[in-house]
Amino acid sequence: MIRVLALLLALFISGIPLAKEAAPLAEDEAIEKRLTAIAEELRCLVCQNESLAGSRADLAQDLRREVRTLMKEGKTDAEVKDFLVSRYGDFVLYRPPVKPTTWLLWAGPFLLLAAGIATLIAYLRRRASRVTGVALSEEEAKRAEALLGDGR
Repeated sequence: MIRVLALLLALFISGIPLAKEAAPLAEDEAIEKRLTAIAEELRCLVCQNESLAGSRADLAQDLRREVRTLMKEGKTDAEVKDFLVSRYGDFVLYRPPVKPTTWLLWAGPFLLLAAGIATLIAYLRRRASRVTGVALSEEEAKRAEALLGDGR
């Protein structure tokens, strides 16, 4: 155990001189922070399940560069998003706006849930009506009483 701890300590100490401070991402930290915040809300058009901030695709790097350029030109976050939406459509947004073309997207899950609940209720009512309509024969009733009486 002591050898393992000594080995871990030696590895830890030997790694310290190799560590360096992270290089700044860009000349302006404020723009990089804004870029990161906006890129988290945008979809990578190549990867589609990753945000623009997390994607390593060439197109994502180009888009980040384009967004950075727009920010340096003084565009607001909304103007940058509008630019990307005008170019690529609402698909580029992780949270598309609520408008007639996206109503189904926003209401669809709730409609499916309501349809599922209505179907379940109808099924349970139909099933309950079938179960109560069954009458036991005299022999079955005696057998059921015997079984229930033995269990007590």
